[in-house]
Amino acid sequence: MKKILLFFLVLAIIGTTSLWVRYGGGTAYPDLSTSPILDSGSLEEVLTYSEPVGNVAVNRDDRLFFTVHPEARPQGNKLLEYVRGAAVPYPSWGQQDELFDTVLGVAIDRFNRLWTIDHGNHGTRPARIVAIDLDTDTVIREQKLSPDIAPFGSFLQDLQVSADGNTLVIADTSVWRKSPAIIVYDVEMGSARRVLEGHESVAAEEYMIRSMGRNMEFLGGIVTLRGGIDGIALGPEWLYYGALSGSGLYRVRLRDLRNDSLPPGQLANRVERVSDKPLSDGLSVDVAGNVYITAIEHNSIFIAGPDRDPATLIESDRLRWPDALSFGPDGYLYIADSALPELILQSREHISNSGPYRIFRFRPGVAGVPGQ
Repeated sequence: MKKILLFFLVLAIIGTTSLWVRYGGGTAYPDLSTSPILDSGSLEEVLTYSEPVGNVAVNRDDRLFFTVHPEARPQGNKLLEYVRGAAVPYPSWGQQDELFDTVLGVAIDRFNRLWTIDHGNHGTRPARIVAIDLDTDTVIREQKLSPDIAPFGSFLQDLQVSADGNTLVIADTSVWRKSPAIIVYDVEMGSARRVLEGHESVAAEEYMIRSMGRNMEFLGGIVTLRGGIDGIALGPEWLYYGALSGSGLYRVRLRDLRNDSLPPGQLANRVERVSDKPLSDGLSVDVAGNVYITAIEHNSIFIAGPDRDPATLIESDRLRWPDALSFGPDGYLYIADSALPELILQSREHISNSGPYRIFRFRPGVAGVPGQ
């Protein structure tokens, strides 16, 4: 009996050590914060909701849509529209379970089509793309992605749409699989490719995220929250992106991503490091090419302008985990605040007691494309 117990003890030690080596540890990341450019009083609360907000998108007609963060394990509505002060299921209550599993990313193109990406519970079920025509409120696309595009352990969680509406770019953060990549989806063909998989620009670095006064580590420190490419922002020419646990803001030309005949090595050589950045989640870009970056450790939004020198744009303790960004009309930039530290591996009671959850907005001074 003692030998059996010793055998299982050794197995447990080996297993725990292996998990820590793969998922644990990390060092502190330097604080890149500067004095905020804008006063925190310019941050407006748009809505509160009882469940954690995931991503947000606002169209040209000021219609606001948001997802409930799948890490909160929502049992009801997962995609909602904010209508006259109330959040209502979209496109309808009856279609929520039919269309959505673990939907998170949402974006709107210039043809007024709302696109969503559903990661299929980290690739344990099929990931899928759903598109809805906002002029008619009808579903125009529902497509499951194959396992070679969204494999087991993938985390397809953010997407953007090209200006011509012909290309979706999707970020696979790959928290568990540790093989982050960019997915390029051809809207007309309905086909997808994984590119830059494992490239340094999409990969997580060995940093310990600290948010809301605590390290983002779990299971007694065995597992640390660490992810690859997360936020993406797509302008007319460039895709800007960075890893959740990464120090750099990168960019690559959209035409190069679209070129399926370009060898992987040549595509990798065309990636540019734009600047340093804080540990971040969501990104957005305005019409002047300024990139907005959520600073998840510092309750703030950074801006990286043409001088490539990142600075704190706005900071507020009300931002618990600024998750996703989306421009709306009238120059507003919307912020989905998921308060992510209150969700991961937490009980439903804890998540409920940590609410309400909020969406904010402010005017950065330069407009962006609504829905992006």
